Amino acid sequence: MFRLKWAVVPLVLFSACSHSRKEGAGAESSRLLPLSQQLVLRQTWLEKRHGMLLEMMRRHGVGMWIIVNEEFHDDPLTQYVAPPLPYAGNRDIFVFVDAGPEGLRRLALTGYGEEALQRFFEVPAEGKSPSEVLAELDARHQPQRIALGIDGKRGVTRSLTRDGYRFVRDALGAAAEARFVSAEPLIEEYLDTRIPEEWEHYRGMVVLTDGIVKEAFSSAVVVPGKTTVGDVRRWLYDKVGSLGLSTWFQPDLRVQRQGGLATKSRGFLAAAKEDVVIERGDLIHVDFGISYLGLHTDFQKMAYVLREGETDAPAGLKNALSHTNVLQDVLMLKASRPGRSSAEVFEETMKEMAARGIQADVYSHPLGNQGHALGASIDFRSAKFKEAPKPLREGSYIAIELNTTTQVPEWGGQKVAVMEEDPAYLTAEGWKFFVPRQEAFYLIR
Repeated sequence: MFRLKWAVVPLVLFSACSHSRKEGAGAESSRLLPLSQQLVLRQTWLEKRHGMLLEMMRRHGVGMWIIVNEEFHDDPLTQYVAPPLPYAGNRDIFVFVDAGPEGLRRLALTGYGEEALQRFFEVPAEGKSPSEVLAELDARHQPQRIALGIDGKRGVTRSLTRDGYRFVRDALGAAAEARFVSAEPLIEEYLDTRIPEEWEHYRGMVVLTDGIVKEAFSSAVVVPGKTTVGDVRRWLYDKVGSLGLSTWFQPDLRVQRQGGLATKSRGFLAAAKEDVVIERGDLIHVDFGISYLGLHTDFQKMAYVLREGETDAPAGLKNALSHTNVLQDVLMLKASRPGRSSAEVFEETMKEMAARGIQADVYSHPLGNQGHALGASIDFRSAKFKEAPKPLREGSYIAIELNTTTQVPEWGGQKVAVMEEDPAYLTAEGWKFFVPRQEAFYLIR
């Protein structure tokens, strides 16, 4: 496996930001690539990914993999198996075939033989229908297993439509249906395998996400007693839009306050309503992520709104944050190693936190081509439902998402949750953050 190392980030540059919150995201000098250059970059990554695909197909016993992209209903895999361009054909089909000694054959059966497609795929001459080409491929190579986006547990692994399935079945003949299998294991490995060329750009995305959050949680955006949760959310949307980016989920804020306010939802601290006014003494939290280059970040950070006369957060709150830092250390560096199962890592982490007397929750999930990506999740859900253990894969990206709950003396013993989420990547020594974690609350004056 490849080894990762820190490097100069060409994608986005930032001036240093301190916890005094003076600089914020406005201090960064961003150099996001124009769309044309993004497409060129992603196509270089695609060449590398296609180079790994034959070995993956053989590992999963797949002789042919078919992805069907429907007009107005894009298959979520298309931008990762083909050049990330708009596909406006009524039905565009991408086929990968294990041709034995010939290696991997790649065919694009589309309405347009676009130049970028021809770089990556065979484009059959006009005159033959996609059905005829599929039938000829099947007859020539006789794949024993034909993988389709069916019967998966996640949307990207069960994305083939009913009509798309019927089209493939009719093209290959009813007898071929017995050879249809779910592409889920192949899709998971393909999407969970990161390549070294992505790393610097992804770190730049995390730096950018961090800078935006720091500015959102600063006096430049939040005026105690005036600014609402909705104001901050709208600022995040507008900031991301001004950079030509997008979010992959709605940013959420949570507010904890001495004496109450916070409520629960599905066992977690509930997102605050947009009309909640942020007051002095509040502990505020944001869950936020951006999309760029076909990759996604997921980020949670916390800020404290200073009361009049305060220069720092109360000691009890800082102690609560230190508990979450301990949980990060145990999960990332002590329990996690390539090859260990996600369930084993979760159970070992929770056992140690219990021994330390710290109330903890872990719900970490893979990151990459999706925000909630495929791969090994380290969380209570997999342990509870006794899903098949998944080994941690070196080089994978993950959102280290977790929290601890601690009684705070300054708040009359009220319990406070400190929730953190940071993108990280797996090395032989454990998970490592792309940017330093939060060890002190961002302070809003």
